[in-house]
Amino acid sequence: MSLCMTSHLCLLVLPVMSLLLLFSPISWSYDGLTPGCHLHPFNVTIRSDRRNTCKGTHLVYACVGYCESSAFPSRYSVLVASNFTHNITSASRCCTISKDAKVKVRLDCPRGRHHDEIEILTAKACRCDMCRKSRY
Repeated sequence: MSLCMTSHLCLLVLPVMSLLLLFSPISWSYDGLTPGCHLHPFNVTIRSDRRNTCKGTHLVYACVGYCESSAFPSRYSVLVASNFTHNITSASRCCTISKDAKVKVRLDCPRGRHHDEIEILTAKACRCDMCRKSRY
């Protein structure tokens, strides 16, 4: 008897759950679903001194996202060479800048005293590459 009630209840609940999922406020963006690393814009503000007398803002790009990495059992030769302490080998890849460019940022000062320009780097292209300590 309880099995019959449960199956009827399931038949009633499934269409309701389907409607809830269909009209749920969750939205998926294309960028969030694509693998790899991508250019991401953000505004940077540069100040000339501790009192913030001169400052400028510019749109620059960074590389964000993820890359595929893997780990696998080490070969016997690696085990022997490491005295059997290096039993897992990993191949890691990081999202990094493959092409950059210099951008001039104009620093405006109060009361029009003077205008300075400073050069900063922005990413122009990204790629998955071998992870290196010096980059991070």
